[in-house]
Order: sequence, then C-alpha cells, then structure tokens
Amino acid sequence: MKTLEINNLTKIYKSRRQQPVKALNNFSLELKSGEVFGLIGPNGAGKTTLIKIILGMTKADSGEVKIFNTDFNQIKIKEKIGYLPENHKFLPYLTPVETLKYFSNLSNKYDISENEIDTMLSLVGLLQVKKKKIKTFSKGMMQRLGIAQALIHNPDFIMLDEPTDGVDPIGRKEIRNIISNLKNDGKTILINSHLLSEVEMICDEIAILNKGELIKKGKTSEFLQKSTSFSIQINQDTSEINLPSSEFDISFLGKIIKLNTQSTEKLNEFIDWLRKNSIQIISISHEKYNLEDYFIKVIDGEENAK
Repeated sequence: MKTLEINNLTKIYKSRRQQPVKALNNFSLELKSGEVFGLIGPNGAGKTTLIKIILGMTKADSGEVKIFNTDFNQIKIKEKIGYLPENHKFLPYLTPVETLKYFSNLSNKYDISENEIDTMLSLVGLLQVKKKKIKTFSKGMMQRLGIAQALIHNPDFIMLDEPTDGVDPIGRKEIRNIISNLKNDGKTILINSHLLSEVEMICDEIAILNKGELIKKGKTSEFLQKSTSFSIQINQDTSEINLPSSEFDISFLGKIIKLNTQSTEKLNEFIDWLRKNSIQIISISHEKYNLEDYFIKVIDGEENAK
C-alpha cells in the first residue's frame, strides 16, 4: 500500500516586485507504507513548500496529492498525520504533560489518559521531567517534546522536519531508535533533514530535490556507491619510501596510501610492487561515497549542467 502519492505537483510564488519563483515543477513522488523516507536538498529546493502542501498549509497551482489513497484535503485524513515542524514553539509556562494534553485535544483526541502521556514521555526520555516547566528545557529536550507531540494521537504517517536538530550524539541515537520502533509498528516516516549522516543511517529510501525538481530517488544503498579509491595501510611511513608515483595514481600521508583506480589489475600490480619491495600491508579497504559526498556530487553536476 502507498502512504503518499504526489503527481505532477507545481507551485509558483508570484510577486509584483520580483520574478515568479517556481518552488515545485511538475513534481511526482510515492512513499510506500512502513518505510522511513528521507527528503534532502539545498536551501530553496522546495522541501518546505512540499511539506506545507501535503499538510494543507499551502495550495498547489496544479497536481494531485493522495494520502492512503484519499484526497489529502479531507479533514479525517489529517488525523492520521503527525508533524514535527522545524522551528516549533511551546508555551513556556506549561509542563510536558499539559502540552501533550493540549496537542491531543487539537488532534481530536480528548480522552487521552495520564498513563498514555507517561508512555509517550517515556518513549522520548522525558518522563522524569514531566512536571517541570518547559522554559527550563534545553534545545534537545524541546526536540524530544516536539517528537512526542507529533506522535501523541498515534498517527500512521509521521513527518519530521529536522528531528535531530540541536540534539547531542546520545540523543540522536535515541531518536533513531524511536524512529526504528515506529517503523516496526508499521508507521510511515518522512524525514526532512540537513544532517545527511543521520538520513544515511535512518532512511530506507531517499529523494534529492533541487530547484523544485526531483533529481534522484532510490534506496539508500544506491546512494552509497563504491568510489574508485583504495586506502592501503602499510607498516612504515610513506616518507621513507620511494613510491612509484609516475606508474600509479596515488597520494600518501603517514602510513596510508590512497590508490585511485577502477582496475582490479592495477590494484594487484601495486600490491605486487609493495610486496616486491618488502613493504608489509596492514589493511586494504575500498572506500565508499557517503551520502554527503554523493549529494554534493549530484547537486554540483546539476548546477554545472545548467
């Protein structure tokens, strides 16, 4: 089953003083149920506009959006959506319990029990501070509370805008665990984040947007392709060796040699040279592009092409 279907979505912002800006250009996308999906792109790519259209906060000029095979404008379908805004604000004089009761009421869930609230606060690691005023909270604690409010009405489709922003490494790992548990419960999660290392670890699929257009969509593993570089660690400093730089495309520092080649034959030739010169190999690894490398490569390519 598909959680989200977007077909040929276009949104143009018009201004009397400036040229029209096409935030989304004939944009189409599908999200399968039960997956964690990452939405990435540079500033101005159209990510925020897309999220606002899905939530009904902005109207598209053309195109179609369906959530669970239903027109997204229907009020009842909104009850199935949880949303964490990037710059969320909470009333500073309320406690987490009072805040979650308030947002539960906004979600048309008026009968939430104290036990349900405690369970949610425990899930995000805030149970011990449930009676403290929010004005005493750190940025990381505010982010946890934001995730709790997005989940308080038990939605099936959860949209998280920068969920790990301002959270320390331990907190980020805990949030990843929360997202993993939500996926195991059959929830569909859409993540918009600038922390590409987090997207790489969390998401099943990724889409790259640039200037309102879908540049690439695929499984996360497809974005983490192997590079043409091999990292070879040896048992002595490279400054002590007369390396054959003219024969091989290499760079070196300390006890690490970088060999750039797509040829297995060339790799074996270099290994043979090391052995012939009695240089012990400690390890060899085929380096991979991380998501940030791939993202920069794709965006730079798009910019240069235009």
